[in-house]
Amino acid sequence: MNDSLNSIVEAIRFNSDGLVPAIAQQFDTGEVLMMAWMNREAVVETLSKGKVCYWSRSRGALWRKGETSGQVQALKEFRWDCDGDTVLLQVDQKGVACHTGRRSCFFNARRQGRAVVIQEVTVDPADLYGSDAKERRQ
Repeated sequence: MNDSLNSIVEAIRFNSDGLVPAIAQQFDTGEVLMMAWMNREAVVETLSKGKVCYWSRSRGALWRKGETSGQVQALKEFRWDCDGDTVLLQVDQKGVACHTGRRSCFFNARRQGRAVVIQEVTVDPADLYGSDAKERRQ
């Protein structure tokens, strides 16, 4: 790992599980797409390759966004907050970000005192992940 990359990784404060929350935001619109977790290896791979890689807690393995669905996130800018305990990934999202087939994982809202779905499914999850789509957790 080069000194520049190492200094970025060292600036991040990973939690006791070795993870840091990562928020993905569409770089040109500011739309918040999703939140996931990254470990050191995911951060290094993301910065080195320019395609976003997360840590899947349910799989216990690296999760390269789009590896099964084709819905890739190209990294535009990597940011971290003042405390170093959260990262912001400005990305160019190809297709949908959410495993439910919606553009964003933030499709539920409280409006006029009620919980409502504010974003419809645009891609059938079965088309993204096959027959195990309902059981799939990212």
